[in-house]
Amino acid sequence: MLETLLPILIFAALALAVLGAVRRIRLWRQGRPARVAILGGLAAMPRRYLIDLHHVVARDKVMSNTHVATAGGFVSAAALMILVHGLGFDTPLLGGLLLAASTVMFAGSLFVARRRLDPPARLSRGPWMRLPKSLLAFSLGVFLITLPTIGVLPPGFSQGAGHWLLALVLAALVTWGLGEMFFGMTWGGPMKHAFAGALHLAFHRRPERFSSKNGHAGRSTGLKALNLENPEAPLGVETPVDFTWNQRLGFDACVQCGRCEAVCPAFAAGQPLNPKKLIQDMVIGMVGGSDAAYAGSPYPGKPLGEHHGDPQGPIVARQGKALVDAETLWSCTTCRACVEECPMMIEHVDAIVDMRRFLTLEHGNTPNKGAEVLDNLIATDNPGGFDPGSRLHWAADLDLPLMSDVKQVDVLLWLGDGAFDMRNQRTLRALVKVLRAAGVDFAVLGNEERDSGDVARRLGDEATFQSLARRNIATLSQYRFLRIVTCDPHSFHVLGNEYGELGGNYTVSHHSTYIAELHDAGRLAFAPWKGGKVTYHDPCYLGRYNGEYEAPRNVLKALGIDVAEMGRSGFRSRCCGGGGGAPITDIPGKQRIPDMRMNDVRETGAELVAVGCPQCTAMLEGVVDTPAEVRDIAELVADALVLESDSGRSKHRNQPAFEEVT
Repeated sequence: MLETLLPILIFAALALAVLGAVRRIRLWRQGRPARVAILGGLAAMPRRYLIDLHHVVARDKVMSNTHVATAGGFVSAAALMILVHGLGFDTPLLGGLLLAASTVMFAGSLFVARRRLDPPARLSRGPWMRLPKSLLAFSLGVFLITLPTIGVLPPGFSQGAGHWLLALVLAALVTWGLGEMFFGMTWGGPMKHAFAGALHLAFHRRPERFSSKNGHAGRSTGLKALNLENPEAPLGVETPVDFTWNQRLGFDACVQCGRCEAVCPAFAAGQPLNPKKLIQDMVIGMVGGSDAAYAGSPYPGKPLGEHHGDPQGPIVARQGKALVDAETLWSCTTCRACVEECPMMIEHVDAIVDMRRFLTLEHGNTPNKGAEVLDNLIATDNPGGFDPGSRLHWAADLDLPLMSDVKQVDVLLWLGDGAFDMRNQRTLRALVKVLRAAGVDFAVLGNEERDSGDVARRLGDEATFQSLARRNIATLSQYRFLRIVTCDPHSFHVLGNEYGELGGNYTVSHHSTYIAELHDAGRLAFAPWKGGKVTYHDPCYLGRYNGEYEAPRNVLKALGIDVAEMGRSGFRSRCCGGGGGAPITDIPGKQRIPDMRMNDVRETGAELVAVGCPQCTAMLEGVVDTPAEVRDIAELVADALVLESDSGRSKHRNQPAFEEVT
């Protein structure tokens, strides 16, 4: 009986899976075009899965091993099952391999089942609760029907009245497993992520994120520019079909593990954002319907079942019910913690900014002080609306060299809009002191410098960003310098990673990186640290966006400071709440993000928190009853400098070491 029934079941499931795949691909392809390397992407997919994806999954060793056993066992068992039971190649060797693969899958499935007994709050429930049972049914059923191929059971064991019942039970197990594993993989259900996830890795929006043959992965965090010169090009995303097709594919790849939810600062603060649900809402938008069946954590303060969408309808409606509320999008700090933690490498921030762009460019719908800040940027080239001619008033006594006078230098010091903030002016003065102590040949643009455009771009105003960027690029093209140095990670990121698409390619360094280089070169000497316990806060735009974690710590180590690390540091650092225009849009929650970060500081017992970002300084110093003093790394270095009069060492002169940058 089974000998006849199994091939029918297997190939029927495969046929249905193929039909489902065609249907799903057509759904994705309703989105806007996107250039991808079809053959190259498919060829690279196994490596991206085995190396890049598992590099993220491996942060949880137990689940990493569970995934290897379950997924690896399933892929092997499925392929061997088609050969042995579908095509009739039931040799003892293939049968033994199939038994081994199904055993490994069964073992992994037991760990999945154990996890689902009392799942963490971040895991979605609903259909996902049946997945362990389906995995166990598939692996156990395949194991039992394969035993005759190695002689454990006679080939005709399913014949006779007594064996018919056993045969039916085994057929039911296999059918159950095939339904979830094959049919459900393309028609919907927990295993959908396997099919969509594999193709998502192949046709990813940012293929440069993946490792190449030399084993090195790239870092791709810069937002992609809109084509503002083409009147037919869409200004952001209004409806689900306005996303590119491979973005829609990425949404379908979500495994609903909730790792993004667990690290999202806005969700933790009780603001109406949950990155996992946002991605699931985008999936709902592809097919239409409501979020009533969503089985995970809702947006804080937003009950399930109240949001509806359809493929051609607006994602954010100006009136009536919508798929997503505008305040959900404006809650994001663009810290990329969700992207960093996502095992499927989904680009949440790209999607959020795409939707913000439509709200800002088409509707002018930027909440709270957003419109005022954008108007200031247009009128005065800075978000605060200050007189552009006052950018250097804080440095009237420093006699800073201007690029318009010197024309060429080793280092162009980019001041950023901290130049208008009294608190950050202390950081800038400290950095100038450090550069002069090291004999660095540097100059500033002065009143020629404009806002880098970071906040405009994150608020969705691509037009203002590109206007500011092109004018800055035109200014910079008049001068010659080796590198740009700035104490603002947001300017550092934009100048280094987002100006290139508009024609401005520069070597840009964060001031902590440059100070570390100067110290290593013997151009700076420090007096021993005599203060109390110090912790360090990683800025999102320095760490997660640009991978710089060690240089600030190396500078602190050179000062004699043994950093007391917070529980969330490095790539898992908690955002201060100052990025993505969040302080401007100011969406309320149950608590403030900087308050949570200072609680992290409090847990270390540190008396001082070292920072490397003006936004971080402003956010953390704004906490009431702060447990620690907040100081920029440049300030700590400036205080610890051992100058020529103190040490008797030869001081570096301000001599240019210019080499033209090609």
